[in-house]
Amino acid sequence: MSRIVAIDFGLKRTGIAVTDPLKIIASALSTVPTASALDFLTRYCAEEEVESFVVGLPLYPDGNPAQIAAAADAFAKRLGELFPGKPVFRQDERYTSNEAKRIILASGIKKQKRRDKTLVDKIAAALILEQFMQANHW
Repeated sequence: MSRIVAIDFGLKRTGIAVTDPLKIIASALSTVPTASALDFLTRYCAEEEVESFVVGLPLYPDGNPAQIAAAADAFAKRLGELFPGKPVFRQDERYTSNEAKRIILASGIKKQKRRDKTLVDKIAAALILEQFMQANHW
């Protein structure tokens, strides 16, 4: 059984989330510096069986590509080249960071921990994965 890995691409940091092997639960995994994200994913795929990737598609509320969209597209392309046997899907990521912040606030985490942007990134990746799973698997 294999997992699906979701990526919330950012210019500085990249959030990563995964499914369980049965593809029932989407969980935040990690936040890594974007410069080392592909190395992290290579190591992860060497340890875990991964069937596909989902890269967030950054769009403005009106549906137009956000400024970061070209960089996210280039990352998705490099990911596909690095793992040619694994499909790379794109998932609209509008509002996932805002929803992640709302979830963190509602969870009761102390203010100091809520300022940790790495937490937002990996929760946003889990939300991207959850949305993908709802649309394609559940």
